[in-house]
Amino acid sequence: MADKAETADPSETPGSLSDLADGADLADPVDLADLAGRRAERRDLAVRAAVAQGLIGPGSPLVCLLDTDGVRASAAALTAAFAAAAAPGTPVLHAFAVKAAPLVPVLRLLADAGMGCEVASPGELALARAAGIAPERIVLDSPAKTPAELREALALGIAVNADNRQELQRLDELIAAAPTRSPIGVRINPQTGAGAIDALSTATATSKFGIALRDPGARAWLVRAYLDRPWLTRLHTHSGSQGVPLTLIAEGVRELYALAEEINAAAGRRQVDTLDIGGGLPVNFASDAETPAYEEYAAALRAAVPGLFSGAYGLVTEFGRSLPAKHGLILTRVEYTKVTGGRPIALTHAGVQVATRTVYAPAAWPLRIVPYDAEGVPLTGPPVAQDVAGPACFAGDLLAGARELPQLSPGDLIAVPDTGAYAFTAHYGYNSLPRPAVHGFTVTPAGGVRFALARPAQSLAEIVAEAGGALGDALLAP
Repeated sequence: MADKAETADPSETPGSLSDLADGADLADPVDLADLAGRRAERRDLAVRAAVAQGLIGPGSPLVCLLDTDGVRASAAALTAAFAAAAAPGTPVLHAFAVKAAPLVPVLRLLADAGMGCEVASPGELALARAAGIAPERIVLDSPAKTPAELREALALGIAVNADNRQELQRLDELIAAAPTRSPIGVRINPQTGAGAIDALSTATATSKFGIALRDPGARAWLVRAYLDRPWLTRLHTHSGSQGVPLTLIAEGVRELYALAEEINAAAGRRQVDTLDIGGGLPVNFASDAETPAYEEYAAALRAAVPGLFSGAYGLVTEFGRSLPAKHGLILTRVEYTKVTGGRPIALTHAGVQVATRTVYAPAAWPLRIVPYDAEGVPLTGPPVAQDVAGPACFAGDLLAGARELPQLSPGDLIAVPDTGAYAFTAHYGYNSLPRPAVHGFTVTPAGGVRFALARPAQSLAEIVAEAGGALGDALLAP
């Protein structure tokens, strides 16, 4: 492996993802388009380096990698797209949706790139605070906030978007008892329709989120609610994410903008000063191309809502998947291969625990499979239709079915790209399969690869502890 030592120097191991992506080894800032064009090359380098440095092997058959330069470049592309579209001086907060990659080092990396956080649970708020995100750069969204959650957010000055009428009444009581500096808004459901994936479409006629704008009497009630509460200064909407076209997202924002204009006209002043337009940029899982781009998203908004970028309103976005997804990579060994009923099957260590949506809804969430040999060299050969299966004990635990790939053998590696969001970052504990280690990586101008541990692999002792290991006798009869 002497040739691999030049590609990956194990002595270069920074202590954090922020350090990894600080540009210290780069002559110029990383360009997202250039990264996308070299994605396959960077992936190949990272896989070989992971083998050379022992991150993947017989004793560690599953590891997850995150291209920190790519994450930083996506954040820069988002910021640039909105800066170019908005009037100079427009306040814009890009709040990363923590659910997409709930890892403290990832949140810290994105904060270093200028982003805040959107949180939807006490756990996500704790992660954002652990990452050092300032309260004024955090937005709390959830359809089921408890009094304690609201009280904490209001005490800290975190922005809150109320989901429903009952929550707004709860806020009335909390604010009367303890005034707050938190910006507060209401989430509306524009009821503009569903995209291709029903479960991720949040602007349907019966969506559980927000106040349904087209229900009888709802619009008039909302205007009155704002007039009665001078402290309501924001409006929020989010139409969905994967499978939702940009035109449908823009339509929802147009409805939000029109409502803000109506409220402000009724108030006779600029009461609503900030529009939270959510996130939802779809991700291309079919190739290495990074489409659609944030510039296209901004252009769709500008065409549908000309006044949005005029500077009349501050803006908040809540992008999640589109920032880290294309930059994540699952890497696993093929443990065994066999043929059953004429179907070749490769049994690996990556399945439902790291690609949950793909396993349970493969038609909606297909993932690519990139094969390598045991040394991390791209695998070649005649394509053979074969299943790529995970380790979980149910028949549907497949990363891919009848996929045309070079014939896989025990010891080969498969890489699963585009998994940096809602995949290995949000582990699913089926069969008590342990959470794999996550390493950030960056590629130096000389072609070297540097890794930084972002999450250690879960130990068996930790699994036992989480499963009540210290309480073994708790349910026995006294």
